[in-house]
Amino acid sequence: MKIIKNLTLAVAVFVASAASLTAKAQDNTLLGAGSSFINPLFSKIFAVYNEKTGIKVNYQSIGSGGGILQLTNKTVDFGDSDAPLNEEQTKKMSAPVLHIPMASGATVITYNIPGVTAALKLTGKDIADIYLGKITTWNAAEIKATNKGVNLPDLPIVVVHRSDGSGTSFIFTDFLSKVNSEWEKKVGRAAAVNWPAGLGGKGSEGVSGLVKQTPGAIGYVELAYALQNHMAFADIQNKAGKFIRPTLASTTLASNVEIPADSKVSITDTANPNGYPLASFTWALIYKDQKYNDRSAARAEQLLKLLWWNIHDGQAYCEGLNYAKLSKSAVKVAEKILKSATYGGKPILK
Repeated sequence: MKIIKNLTLAVAVFVASAASLTAKAQDNTLLGAGSSFINPLFSKIFAVYNEKTGIKVNYQSIGSGGGILQLTNKTVDFGDSDAPLNEEQTKKMSAPVLHIPMASGATVITYNIPGVTAALKLTGKDIADIYLGKITTWNAAEIKATNKGVNLPDLPIVVVHRSDGSGTSFIFTDFLSKVNSEWEKKVGRAAAVNWPAGLGGKGSEGVSGLVKQTPGAIGYVELAYALQNHMAFADIQNKAGKFIRPTLASTTLASNVEIPADSKVSITDTANPNGYPLASFTWALIYKDQKYNDRSAARAEQLLKLLWWNIHDGQAYCEGLNYAKLSKSAVKVAEKILKSATYGGKPILK
């Protein structure tokens, strides 16, 4: 009998110890999901953060829509989106959510036209008409008009878009809605729309893969994906009428705007005469009161420390991956937002 009691006690101690170790392991790994637009930067800075602190960040690049859903379901510590929550998404959260800007980046129009090596010049109206199915070949008069001297083939255009709920799609459709009235009326701006034409690819990885393997294809991806995959991409006409190359400099000019207190701002179709018109901020999304997300106080503190590091030390890794660093004013806004986060009503960051 004594042996059984001792064995039972030993098992209980083992189970308690295992549970304690599991809890510590969980608090050592933060979970995030969302934007593929920011994934190249997150991959770098989270690896550096792990080396410096021992804290791991498991980030799933599943698209902004997926990240928002996982935060809604409380299966992650933070989501990331390239578009602020809309009214419907906000209601589903059922508790206040903070938007913390992480960086800004460029969405590029990439294409696969055999024999064409020059950077094409495209207007927003023409891009919208391609995605509306109105311009169907690469040697169409509209494209030839802005690309004189380029030998454009009589090749069908294969439209490629995101198949998942995507912040990159929001950036793209937000821009098209501003520059093409027919697009705004028929399709509009959203992370997921009813596409009039084309093939769907999951994530920036899926879109870039389809464009690379399909002659005549056109798609939209984050600048880092186009550069990493050695893909051609176009210069886009901005509000000032200039055709702007997507670069770190032109993205920075577009993002140099006054940031509101909640940080929610659209910077597509920038008024800056030298700014790239398809740029956007990306935001980490967290519950304002971390206790609502069923996390421990220690875990909530680790999350806030991570995001604080992202908007300060982590910015050093932006330029090497062609993201624009947060401006000083944007950092100040982000700091105030992070300091407003609570656990059971008490501030997390002092």
